[in-house]
Order: sequence, then C-alpha cells, then structure tokens
Amino acid sequence: MNPAHSKEQNTENSIKPKDDNVKMIRMVKTKEHPIKVVRLADTVEYQESSIVSKTIIDKKSGTVTVFAFDRGQGLSEHKAPFDALVQILDGEAEITISGKKHPVKTGEVVILPAHEPHSVRAEGRFKMLLTMIKA
Repeated sequence: MNPAHSKEQNTENSIKPKDDNVKMIRMVKTKEHPIKVVRLADTVEYQESSIVSKTIIDKKSGTVTVFAFDRGQGLSEHKAPFDALVQILDGEAEITISGKKHPVKTGEVVILPAHEPHSVRAEGRFKMLLTMIKA
C-alpha cells in the first residue's frame, strides 16, 4: 500500500529540551490524538510536605496515576475493591499490606490485593505509578 494513500498519517515531531540533562520528548500525531513518549517520573514534581498526583488514564475500566511523595508523607491504611499494581519510579518507600511491611525502591513493583488493608509511607522522597484495573 502506498503510504500517501493510507487513512491515517503519522508525523513525528521532537521537542528539544532547554536543559541538556532532560531527555527529549517524542510526539507522534495521529488523526485520533497525539501520542506522547515521556519519562513517567518527570510527569510530577516533588512539593515540600505534600503528595502530588497526576492521573494519566481515567476510564471506566481503570486508572493510571503517578504520585510524588515528599519525605515522611503517606497514605493512611485503606482498602480498594480492585487489585492495584504499584511501580516505584524513584526513591524508597514502605508499603504495608495486611499489617506486613514491605520496603520498596526504584524499579521494584508490588501488587496490592483487592480488599486487603494497605498503606504507603515515604522513607525519603519517592515517586510511584499506581495502576488499578477494575474488573
């Protein structure tokens, strides 16, 4: 098939960062929507004495949210009706599930089982990706 006759045309643009330490962001545009390629940990910034969150996907079937926790911040014990996947993007934290403490650090993943009490506490500043699939 001739690319000039395809129904959907893709164009790729690059956004050059002002700071050489920041990786370039690639954007691919389609007819439906732009697709961004980003480093997840860079989508939220730390704020003093706060927890910052940014929802990446919010659909009936589930959510994907990035969090940045300042040192000492946390989420108190609670339960969720669905399993959740937590991926540590930066730093270290302690995740407690059903009373058992689990130290986690950059690059590690933990599953929070549905209906089990869990909490999160920042040992230092840390960022995490929370994926909840509603089924």
